[in-house]
Amino acid sequence: MNEQEKIKLLADLVAIRSVNDNEEAVAEHLAAFLGKYGIESEVVQYAPHRASLVAEIGTGHPVLAFSGHEDVVDAVGDWETDPFKLTEKDGKLYGRGACDMKSGVAAMVIAMVELKQSKVPFNGTIRLLITLGEEVGEFGAEQLTHQGQMKDVDALVIGEPTGYKICYAHKGSLDIKLSSKGKIAHSSMPELVNNALQNMLDLLTLINQQVGHVDITDPETGKFLFNFTVMNGGTQVNSIPGTTTVELNSRTIDDFNNEKVIKIIEGAIAKLEKSDPKYQLSMDILMNLPPVDGDKNNVLIKLGQKFGKEVAGQDVTLFGGSYTTDAAKFLADKPNDFPMMIFGPGNKTLHSSNEYVDKDMYLDFIEIYKKIMQAN
Repeated sequence: MNEQEKIKLLADLVAIRSVNDNEEAVAEHLAAFLGKYGIESEVVQYAPHRASLVAEIGTGHPVLAFSGHEDVVDAVGDWETDPFKLTEKDGKLYGRGACDMKSGVAAMVIAMVELKQSKVPFNGTIRLLITLGEEVGEFGAEQLTHQGQMKDVDALVIGEPTGYKICYAHKGSLDIKLSSKGKIAHSSMPELVNNALQNMLDLLTLINQQVGHVDITDPETGKFLFNFTVMNGGTQVNSIPGTTTVELNSRTIDDFNNEKVIKIIEGAIAKLEKSDPKYQLSMDILMNLPPVDGDKNNVLIKLGQKFGKEVAGQDVTLFGGSYTTDAAKFLADKPNDFPMMIFGPGNKTLHSSNEYVDKDMYLDFIEIYKKIMQAN
């Protein structure tokens, strides 16, 4: 494929408005693209307008999986270009998803196509796992894992935007919604009211005493993080609110993991409800992704460093990430030393206005991925 064809695939993907849903259009486009080159694929339906894609070439072991996600976040903010039209300026390709992570997806797909076209022999199987819903819930990765797509996989590359660096481990992510029920009444009639907002504040205070000031750091991925992020309650200043909700996010580590945070919150709710019947509190877990441990000396990472340097002409360094990826679902039943790396084109403009990927980096990763596939 020539450069123009490679840019066109990325442009076609950016043009699909897969904002936290509508991923089926991406899956269908990639299935048709692969089909032109004789590569069969399966569109895996999750819900109306939502689907992942699975494709592979080769046979037997080792099975090397490459994964990227189809969905993007909303294109809000002050854009200087049309966010859904890939625009090149000064060697940069601008568009929503150009960085996170349609360039990574396109690079994987093109690498597979070019490897098949080249007829260069390689060992085992190359499998694409292109997922829906990574930004909110990692539903695609969960579905594909439950269907057994990771059962025989020997190594995994996640193409999230790291640039010429490799992430080998990352924090977990826990999203929780807390709810408080009370009784609405005029603020001048305290005998008739049960203030859901005040009751929620009591709960938040209790939780914060145990979690809010935790100072524990993982040597690989950094500090445990905990934040209340959304609060809704009340409609008028002189009316007592009958309901209040709060959402929180925690970036967890092995020494202060998801289960520990959940138990603390459950304990705080139980303590208040036992102390006074006015407390009517509940907790819903919106997302529960464990930390991903990794072995920075695994053979896959060594290949990534080797070929990254060969293609880009610079050393490829390693780091532990504060974010989460589909690896949290894909590796749920794998050992900590399972060969995995997060390595893909991009930079820190992900989720921001005027998101972009460097054109040369995008093209480099096609070659890097192809070399890794050939070395499988």
